[in-house]
Order: sequence, then C-alpha cells, then structure tokens
Amino acid sequence: MKKCWTIPPAANAAFAAAMEDVLAVYHRPFDPARPVVCMDEKPYQLLGHVRDPLPAQPGRDRREDNEYVRSGTCSIFCWVEPLRGWRRVDARPRRTRVDWAHQVEHLLTVDYPDAATVVLVMDNLNTHTTASLYEAFDPAKAFALAQRLEIHHTPKHGSWLNIAEIELSALTRQCLDRRIDDLTVLNTELAAWQQHTNSNQRQVDWHFTTDDARVKLRHLYPTTRRN
Repeated sequence: MKKCWTIPPAANAAFAAAMEDVLAVYHRPFDPARPVVCMDEKPYQLLGHVRDPLPAQPGRDRREDNEYVRSGTCSIFCWVEPLRGWRRVDARPRRTRVDWAHQVEHLLTVDYPDAATVVLVMDNLNTHTTASLYEAFDPAKAFALAQRLEIHHTPKHGSWLNIAEIELSALTRQCLDRRIDDLTVLNTELAAWQQHTNSNQRQVDWHFTTDDARVKLRHLYPTTRRN
C-alpha cells in the first residue's frame, strides 16, 4: 500500500525563501487598495452516464452504473481573497497562457477595478507569468495590467501554501461529487457554489507563521554556512 503525497525537498534554500515570502504575505493586514488574492486551477474530466442512475430510496443510496462516457476535459480556475471571504470559480475548455491572461483581466477590471494593486499568490506554472498577458493583449494593455499585479509564487512541492488549492479541495467535495458531462452545466453548478460560499463570507484565517515554520519545518531549511 502507498499514498501519493507532495513531499517538499529537505534543506532547500529556494523552498524556504519562497515559503517565508508567501507566509509573510498571508499575515499582511486587510487592505482594500491592495487585496491579497490566491489563485489555482485544476483539470476536470467531464463524464456522462451510459445508463440513467437509480434514484435514492429509503434505506438505499442513489446508484450509478460504473460505466461512463468521457465528454472531454476542461480546466477550473479558482480565485480567493481569504480575508474578505470572497471567491470566484470558472471553468474554461483549456488552460493556455491566453486563458490565464483573460482570467487576470477579469480579476483586475471586473472583480477589483478600484484596487491600486492586486497581490497575487499562485504556483509557478509556466502560464502564470505576466508574459502571458502579452500573448493575449496589445503591449499597452498588457503592460497596464501587469503594473497592477504584485506576484508571489509558492515554492515547488509547496502546494499546501496556496489557499486557493485548499478552496478547490472544498469545492471538489461539496460540488463535484457526481458526474457532469457538459461545460455549461458545470459552470452553472460552480456559480451556485460560488454564490453560496460568498453569501456566507467564509473567511480563511491563516495561523501558520514564519516563526512556526522555522521551528516545525526546520528540516526544510539549509544549514547556515559560516565563513
């Protein structure tokens, strides 16, 4: 028996530096002019039924045939502002640089039009750079959007530091626990989940600090070299 797990590298300066950078960002005070937003994305397999499921009855769970039809794949983008208790989720057919760039444009022009800067925490996927903006928009617009971003990348093998990934796990449990075979239907379900969670203003109170990391995760730090 085995379990797949994201194992961070031991005694790695790059990991420690990126981890402490993100932890410091999470402990900034709430500032509407410079909101801290986390983003992540996940692939999603659209699946349909070969046979209609049997509905639940007293004493018997709903039953689905173990055979299914693949209806393509898509990517779910998740944006979270932990201190405000806000999130936006959206499924797109692909996850290219241009897709990410248009998501960022929406973030800056629709979600946060009045923010001077959006502090963006995300992993270092090759599409998650301001260069993607230049593939989607003319140089003037790409530059203007990029100037409103302050980007912080989580370390490699440090996905647990991304609050948006935690939100995606909650979304998967609460909304994606059944087969969905159509992108439009999926986005309808995502919108309902988004509205419900935002109406509750469920904030994320992150407690783990750099001081905690230096004690509890000491093995992730390199040995200090002295001259």
